[in-house]
Amino acid sequence: MDPHLKKVYVPMTETAFFILFCLREPNHGYGVVQTVERLTEGAVRLAPGTMYGSLSKMEKDGVIRFIREEDKRKLYQITELGRELLQLELKRIARLYQIAKEAL
Repeated sequence: MDPHLKKVYVPMTETAFFILFCLREPNHGYGVVQTVERLTEGAVRLAPGTMYGSLSKMEKDGVIRFIREEDKRKLYQITELGRELLQLELKRIARLYQIAKEAL
């Protein structure tokens, strides 16, 4: 894994985390926004500008890839590199949770 990309993505922003998490299956930007709102019960709302800017950057970085267009919506899916980064972030979050749980 490119050390620069690892440094850019770990730790992840909330937006990057949810995009990668939601793109484990093909989805489009608006679908990701809806999924995140549902998963977080409305606590996290991804703004369109943030979402589409992030999708563009993440595609350029090779962590997601364009699959196809459906009903004028671009479908994306996480790449193997994106999966590796997501797993690193999940391990980091689990480690933080374990430390906090033990301290409290």
